[in-house]
Amino acid sequence: MKVSLASAMGTCFGVQDAINLAMSPEFNNELTIVGQLVHNPQVSDSLKQNGVSLVPGIEDIDKIKTKKVMITAHGAAEKTKQQLHDAGFIVFDASCPLVMRVHQTIKSLVSKGYFPVVIGQKDHVEVKGIVGDLDDHLVINSEEDFSKIEKSGNRKLGIVTQTTQQRDKVEALVEKIRALDYVDEVSFVNTICQPTHDRQVAVHELADQVDLMIVIGGYNSSNTKKLVHVCGEKGIEAHHIESFDQLDKNWFVSKQHVGITAGTSTPENVINEVHTKILEIAEEIEGQVSLTS
Repeated sequence: MKVSLASAMGTCFGVQDAINLAMSPEFNNELTIVGQLVHNPQVSDSLKQNGVSLVPGIEDIDKIKTKKVMITAHGAAEKTKQQLHDAGFIVFDASCPLVMRVHQTIKSLVSKGYFPVVIGQKDHVEVKGIVGDLDDHLVINSEEDFSKIEKSGNRKLGIVTQTTQQRDKVEALVEKIRALDYVDEVSFVNTICQPTHDRQVAVHELADQVDLMIVIGGYNSSNTKKLVHVCGEKGIEAHHIESFDQLDKNWFVSKQHVGITAGTSTPENVINEVHTKILEIAEEIEGQVSLTS
C-alpha cells in the first residue's frame, strides 16, 4: 500500500504566528484567549499546559481572570476589541493578516456605496468578526440565501468571502448573483486566503491518485471540512480525524494508495503521528496478506 502526503497541508503562517505569540514566555501564566486561538484540539491543550486560560467568547468577559487577553487568529470586530479595552484589559491581537484584509476590504466597499455581502458561514467566528462593525449586511452561503438579497432591496452589492471558502463555489455564487434581475451592480473581491486555496488544490490533485484520503484537523475547522468536501466531490472515500488514535485499520484493507492532508490549523507533529501510524497499519496489513497467500 502506497502512502502519499499532499504537496500543501498543515499549519499556515497566520496560525503559526498566533500560536508563537500565545506561547511567548512574556505572558508568564497571565494570558486569557477570547475564543479558540485556532480550531485544533491539540493546540488548545498545549496552550492550557503552557498556563494560558481560555474563555469561549466576549460574552464570557466576566470569567476572565488575567489582565492580558488575546484576540484569536480568526479576528474580531473593532467594537469587540474596544469592549475589552474599556473593561481594563491589555489586548494582544493575534488576528491573521489575511483575515484583517477581509475586514478592510468590506469597509472599503461600503465607503464606495456598495451594500456589504459576505459569502460564508454566518455563525463562524471569522464571519462574525467581519460583519461585527457594519451597520447592515448579508451573509450568503448558498443559492437558497438569494431571497435575502431580494428582500433587502439593495441592488448594488459589494461581495467578499470568508477566507476558508472553496474558490469554485464562491465564483459560481457570484456569477449567479450578478445574473439576478434584482441586482444592478456587483463589486466582488476574492478574499479566500492563499494557504487555504493551496491546500484545496493539493488535495484535489492528490485525490486523482488515491483510493482513500485521511484528512487531519479539528472537527470545527472550516477549512478542514472543505478538504473533506473536495474529496467527496471527487468521489474519493475520506475520513476526517483529529489524531492518530482515531484511525481504523479496517479503512485500509484492500486499499492501494492512501493520501494524507491536513487543515491550516493542524500542527506538523500531529500530521507526523498520523503518517507514522498509517505506515504501521500498512505494514501490518501487508504482513497478513503475505501469510495468507
